[in-house]
Amino acid sequence: MKTKAVRMYGEMDLRLEEFELPEIKDDEILAKIYSDSICMSTYKLAKQGKNHKRAPQNIDTNPIITGHEFAGVIVKVGEKWKDQFRPGMRFAQQPALNYKGSMASPGYSYEYFGGDCTYCIFPHEAMEVGALMPFEGDSFYKASLGEPLSCSIGAMHAQYHTKQGVYTHEMGLKRGGNLIIMGGCGPMGLGAVAYACVCPYDPAKVVVTDVDDVKIARAKEVVSPEWAKEHGVELIYVNTAAMEDPRQGLMDLTDGHGYDDVLIYVPVPSVAELGNQVLAYDGCMSFFSGPSNKDFTANVNLYDCHYNATHIMGTTGGNNDDLIEANDLAAKGIIDPAIMVTHVGGIDSIAETTCSLPNIKGGKKLAYTQFNMPMTAIEDFGKLGETDPFFKELDACCKAHNGLWNPEAEKMIFEHFGVTVDAF
Repeated sequence: MKTKAVRMYGEMDLRLEEFELPEIKDDEILAKIYSDSICMSTYKLAKQGKNHKRAPQNIDTNPIITGHEFAGVIVKVGEKWKDQFRPGMRFAQQPALNYKGSMASPGYSYEYFGGDCTYCIFPHEAMEVGALMPFEGDSFYKASLGEPLSCSIGAMHAQYHTKQGVYTHEMGLKRGGNLIIMGGCGPMGLGAVAYACVCPYDPAKVVVTDVDDVKIARAKEVVSPEWAKEHGVELIYVNTAAMEDPRQGLMDLTDGHGYDDVLIYVPVPSVAELGNQVLAYDGCMSFFSGPSNKDFTANVNLYDCHYNATHIMGTTGGNNDDLIEANDLAAKGIIDPAIMVTHVGGIDSIAETTCSLPNIKGGKKLAYTQFNMPMTAIEDFGKLGETDPFFKELDACCKAHNGLWNPEAEKMIFEHFGVTVDAF
């Protein structure tokens, strides 16, 4: 079977190509891919090429398929898995395989296994670790966005706290505590904010910082303080650049107590240092945003680490349970992952978008792999609709959903481009 895929040959060398997939083995599964949301981690992969920890050293002759936030439908099942999977099943997948200690992952390490394609092959290890799972939601984009949401879910589950003299970690956010998400108005941050408001730890207060008033304004629209209040959470957005003394200003929001949990969502030393400065006693700070600079450092207060029992940690990705939780929240409509999306495009837009990702404003870039379409901002649909009736309809559909991408819009775009949607 032929597939069309974006493949990486080296640093910033991504090519959209068509080639033949081999026949699947008895322990493999063939899948049709419908959506992949483009991750900043893929940009970092493209920038580093074979210097990336997950990239094979022979990509110049055996290129890998990029993309790891993907969803689709199972087409053919190898004999080994016929009791667990069937053709026509919609799926979500967890790219962090961690198979026997290997760092190999779809979108980074495999010739035939990644999301930026029309068809791909799941190798045996993906099923063996439970990384391929059914998805019962009403759209593919929700399954694609389950992976980035699961990363934030995992970060909050990985937080920990202690009691003086007791050598046991109490896992998760401090129950009923103060949480701050720094640099939290980007796409990943918005997913974290939404989850924080509905998570089982019931934080009393969630403060979200940024330095861009435009991003803050959009964040207030898509994850509003009013919505958070309905879930028993006081949600506050602040622009730290507008504060005369950011540390004091943030502390004042907690009446001097500080923050029990700090999540750093941008790889900026000054942001990490400010987060460290506002930790409460027994506060836990997670450096969530993975830098591409291997020498990235920031100053931390080790006096507080010693006398105030503060903790510093980090996570990368989520696990299967985190993805199951993310998919369940999306399928039940508790969290709409579309809050992360600002652009939509086709398979022909992926390579250029990935390599230019830091320079494209907005949130997540959602790609559909079964058709061609320039990567287009949702807010530009109306302008395009002045000359194109389809975009006029699409704009009206998104405006009816608070300006967000939605299941109806996904169905419309499939119909417009003549895409047959299996198992819907």
